[in-house]
Amino acid sequence: MATSINSTNAEFGGSGETETEAVVGVNRKEKAPLLSQRKLFRSLSGRDISSNGSEGSNTNRTLGLFGGVFAPVCLSQFSSLLFLRVGFIVGNLGLLVACGSLTLAYAILLFTILSICAISTNGAVEGGGAYYMISRTLGPEFGGAIGILFFFANVFSSALYTTGCVEGLVDNFGESGSIAHFLLDGKWYQFGYGSAVNVFNMLVCLIGAAMFARFTVIIYAVVLICTGSVILTYFVENHVIEVPIPSSNPIVNETHPMNGTYTGFSGRTLEDNLYISYSRDYTNCDDSEDYMSCITVTYAMTFGVLFSGVTGIMAGANMSGELKEPGKSIPRGTLMATLFTFTIYLLLFVLTASTTERFLMTNSYIFMMGINLWKPFVTIGIITATLSASLSNIIGSSRVLEALVKDNIYGRLTYFIGVLSVGSNPVGAVIVSAILVEFVLLIGGLNQIAEFTSIFFLLSYFATNLACLGLEWASAPNFRPTFRYFSWWTSVLGMIGNGAMMFVISPSVAAICIILLLVLVIILHLHSPSEQHQWGSISQALIFHQVRKYLLLLDSRKDHVKFWRPQMLLMVNSPRSACPLIDFTNDLKKSGLYVLGHVKVGTLEDDLKDPAAQDYPKWMALVDHLKVKAFVEVTVAPSVRDGLHHLARVSGLGAMKPNTILMGFKDNTPSQDFFTRYEISASFSYGSIAEGGGENPPLGDSSPFNVNSYHATSPTVSSPSLLTQGSGMTSHITSEEYVKMILDIVNLGKNVCLCRHFHQMDKAAIFRKDNKQKYFIDVWPVDFLNPDDSNIFGTTSLFLMQLATILNMVSTWRKKTTLRVFLCVSSRDADPEAQRTQVKKMLHELRINATIVSVPWDHVATHLHKEVDSVNSDAESEANMNYLTNLNEEYINGVNGLISGQSVDTAVTFLYLPGPPTNTALHLDYLRLLTGITNGLKPTIMVHGISAVTTTNL
Repeated sequence: MATSINSTNAEFGGSGETETEAVVGVNRKEKAPLLSQRKLFRSLSGRDISSNGSEGSNTNRTLGLFGGVFAPVCLSQFSSLLFLRVGFIVGNLGLLVACGSLTLAYAILLFTILSICAISTNGAVEGGGAYYMISRTLGPEFGGAIGILFFFANVFSSALYTTGCVEGLVDNFGESGSIAHFLLDGKWYQFGYGSAVNVFNMLVCLIGAAMFARFTVIIYAVVLICTGSVILTYFVENHVIEVPIPSSNPIVNETHPMNGTYTGFSGRTLEDNLYISYSRDYTNCDDSEDYMSCITVTYAMTFGVLFSGVTGIMAGANMSGELKEPGKSIPRGTLMATLFTFTIYLLLFVLTASTTERFLMTNSYIFMMGINLWKPFVTIGIITATLSASLSNIIGSSRVLEALVKDNIYGRLTYFIGVLSVGSNPVGAVIVSAILVEFVLLIGGLNQIAEFTSIFFLLSYFATNLACLGLEWASAPNFRPTFRYFSWWTSVLGMIGNGAMMFVISPSVAAICIILLLVLVIILHLHSPSEQHQWGSISQALIFHQVRKYLLLLDSRKDHVKFWRPQMLLMVNSPRSACPLIDFTNDLKKSGLYVLGHVKVGTLEDDLKDPAAQDYPKWMALVDHLKVKAFVEVTVAPSVRDGLHHLARVSGLGAMKPNTILMGFKDNTPSQDFFTRYEISASFSYGSIAEGGGENPPLGDSSPFNVNSYHATSPTVSSPSLLTQGSGMTSHITSEEYVKMILDIVNLGKNVCLCRHFHQMDKAAIFRKDNKQKYFIDVWPVDFLNPDDSNIFGTTSLFLMQLATILNMVSTWRKKTTLRVFLCVSSRDADPEAQRTQVKKMLHELRINATIVSVPWDHVATHLHKEVDSVNSDAESEANMNYLTNLNEEYINGVNGLISGQSVDTAVTFLYLPGPPTNTALHLDYLRLLTGITNGLKPTIMVHGISAVTTTNL
């Protein structure tokens, strides 16, 4: 058999062949890289990209700025608040606090809108609105969790506006209605009316959102006319009007009806309405006939109602899939609508506080009807505003759910929803949304639902601001939104405002929502099928930004031996045969740098594409599969030796450079394929695999390295099984070149470790809980090739003990192994006991907890000078210079037997590696001697140190 580098340990050269296997784990349905898609060029040229990715024109995108964004946002923000709760807010908070709360709510919305505008103008926005923006920015885990919360926010909001619509219907047409009296009143009757409205909304959605969009402008015009009539009434009806208190209010006695007073513009009325004065909410009573059983209004309840009424800023973003130019329409339409509705609300607050007594405002939420020029205007306004808002939200919720289903975020849980879709209409999502709205209607009145709605929206807006902040802080060059009126501090203020008001409204509900969010993030991170999507995660950009910053602060000139740690570069050829060594080195690195280096022999002229880049995803799959904390460096070079030079010099970054290079050993041991290997049976003793693989161990379960247990974590990561098999390759390294590589490492100022027999290492057997056997980590700090000049306190010996100590510090190794330091004692030594005491003192000063074992080796040392003594004195000098040639087989076999005899229960052995000779004529002798000393041993590391790695000083 030809001599080869032991591929069961770690080879470090590879063939230049290009792998042709298909990449495993890629979802072909997902969009391919940009440059392979004509959609990119259409996007860059200003043409729109349809949400379904078709090559045709944007036939599914029919909505413009006014009908697609401005009108829906206005309708959502007017909703139930405009006609039903202005008096509730002003009457309880007073004009000053009401205007301040309105300004605070709109400030929070404004900061969030700025973030929405920034994100939506940074690329093509598809269906899903806020969910699409957040998921494509923060990644599938966070985006999926926020997406489901935003879905529920829209569901609750639809139920809120449905309840408002029912309240308006009952107040106008109920048993005590101001217009007619044909509707029966009561809790379950109102639930029935809400269900009817919900079914109507569902039918409209099933017909298609485009139908609603066509009527949006008309509905908006109707609401605007009704709003105009209310504002006009304040100026026209500038006289005292007695407005009846609804009989549904428990404060009203059936025999003595009560009235509230509309005074017209009055300085006294304005003065009385300036400050806070909380009353009771007559729509939320334990006893419908006892006013004192009604809940007392609080600021949290009032702000919750106020904020839930103006949360419609996402109404336009939710229709992003139907907008002709979402990048332009969303920011402009949303900002214009927000400014317009804020002005209307502020005007209504001032007019109401100046003309209406507090008693009327807090005991008749529809007092506007009693003073209006024509009462049906208010009725029409209530019904159209609340109905359109509830319809808009159920459309929004269905679109978000549809996007979640398309992205396969929740896998089989939502699979049936996608099956029920008909064309571009998400029938299944609409039905599910309507069913959930039905359950929310059971909660009760408008004010109760408003609390949950506000918190869900606040959390969604918090995440939107977080996404924008992350993009801004990451400083990614591709974050170039055309909308410029935002900054990191606007995002921070938006996050603070949203987060604070969540807890102001309801600390308990806010805490539950946040916990639910975190649980969803964790679940999606661990189990979501969406991991196949490559959207890009802002976390990677932020990590890069911070790592670059701190790497610049890490100065190699300030390195100190006290803080030394191993920075490992492990040269690997065939990962199939090097799995145990890769895993072992991961334990040895002690939180230091760990790089897997691989050399592909060849030149770039041999391939049309970079072969290193083609193999890189497979190596990353290997890192994932073996669960090691390592970087990967793959290079192409004419020879393995040249590739070693590349990797030794350029691996790492800044001050994080490898200081120790590990290589496999060049011997005749055949390669073993750990990717397909099975675990050794428990009855088969550890380390009993024959050197040449002659004895086949009994098979048990698949080993931890078996690729059958591998699951890709990314579509860009192919299976590690596609990496070239080491056993099928021809080595590119001669024995002379191998020794030259060791010499090169020393000349480059790096520590060097040669690793042999690691195909025998079975950590699973060592660390098995039912295995009560105690194992040892052995250290032999003796230069067996030149024992006369060996210094146990030298750099290499200390480095040897340092590595062994680091391994013993790993918790799993510390529990099962004991560190032993061997001293070779000879009768020719002056005072062996003094040497032992000196070593013990050194170990104590270095804080190394080890057992010192003295081993007599006179029977070995007698062979050391046998041939040297036979030469004459004239040739003695030459013999000493060529000491390697004077080490006979008896001595080498004696050393091997000495170590082997002490290694019955050894897990791993650390040996002193003398520096390679500079004389090339001695290279083969050097390798032959190392081979003889380590033949048949347990997993062995031969170590040569260059610089100090430990100190006794503080």
